[in-house]
Amino acid sequence: MSRSRRSVALLGSTGSIGTQACDVIGANLEQFEVAALAAGGGQLDVLAEQVVRFGVPLVAIAHGSAEAVREAVAAAAARLGSAVPRFEVVVGPTAATEAAGAGADVVLNGITGSIGLAPTLAALRAGSTLALANKESLIAGGPLVRAAQQRPDQLVPVDSEHSAIAQALRAGRREEVARIILTASGGPFRGRTRAELAAVTPEQALAHPTWAMGPVVTTNSATLVNKGLELIEAHLLFEVDVADITVVVHPQSVVHSMVEFTDGSTIAQASPPDMRLPIALGLGWPDRVPGAARGCRWDEATAWTFEPVDDETFPALDLARVAVKASATHPAVYNAANEECVEAFLSGRIGFLDIVDTVTRVLDEHEGTDAAHLDLDAVVAAESWARVRAGELLAGR
Repeated sequence: MSRSRRSVALLGSTGSIGTQACDVIGANLEQFEVAALAAGGGQLDVLAEQVVRFGVPLVAIAHGSAEAVREAVAAAAARLGSAVPRFEVVVGPTAATEAAGAGADVVLNGITGSIGLAPTLAALRAGSTLALANKESLIAGGPLVRAAQQRPDQLVPVDSEHSAIAQALRAGRREEVARIILTASGGPFRGRTRAELAAVTPEQALAHPTWAMGPVVTTNSATLVNKGLELIEAHLLFEVDVADITVVVHPQSVVHSMVEFTDGSTIAQASPPDMRLPIALGLGWPDRVPGAARGCRWDEATAWTFEPVDDETFPALDLARVAVKASATHPAVYNAANEECVEAFLSGRIGFLDIVDTVTRVLDEHEGTDAAHLDLDAVVAAESWARVRAGELLAGR
């Protein structure tokens, strides 16, 4: 890594990715400094402590007021026994986009949902390295993201699976890649039949066996929609046909993904489940950050298992493949309709199986836009239609 400190803009700083990124940065202040923070505005106490801890000059919130942010920072400074830093506050729906485009060396996009697309595009257009944890922005606007990319190494994946693939790809040339193997934990309902999933509760869906994530991502892991999104993301990131991406269930979540090469060799990236490792690699790419996370214990007996996905019980993966083949806006519809359904499920308005069943119906009805005519307005229109249509279908249940 360069001896100079890299400036970092953290989008979604109070969420799971953002707070773990702060852990990485806090342990490596000789390598990183925080240039901007962006958050929804619902956890001002957490945001304020981040501002004070790192002396952040730019703060962006989607909801709330600049005055409330300043009061929270003053209170945090008093609690921590620190001086109140000088900082600017921007507020509103475009605040994160403004922070993303401010020119930091690295923008870590940890926002949840397709609202991360505009900040993703702003970071790329500003020339920043984009450490992407917001898979939905790539899925919703893949061709737009690719068009905004200015250099091959500008977009660095932070999802553990795609970080693993990026690392494994260093072992050979792109033309030597035979296929990508995405690993999936299987979620909390691995081994159950479709009939057994009919009555599961939000609390059960949120009890992930290996990862601690936000409620939307955790629910997506339970339905395997998250793996469908990751399949689309891998297709777009690494320009591999979806037919050449295999998903296998690996309950231990230690092998994060693999690349099989044309000579029959398979390269796997393994580490105990800890998002600080791919976050650190995203911030430091192409260099590693020493001590980012603990490694595997090779002096202890252990076993790793791999098994095929039960596509009959979990049809979300096949649905993702259909979306990729259908049109440039079908992946955006897949994601947007799912977000509406997950919200309805978590609020107790629909059942677990209704999530993917409804997404299927919305995808079937979508007419689609081809890549040649895709722009941000087309993506927004497709998503808006998908949300409305999903809501109509859910209201009829």
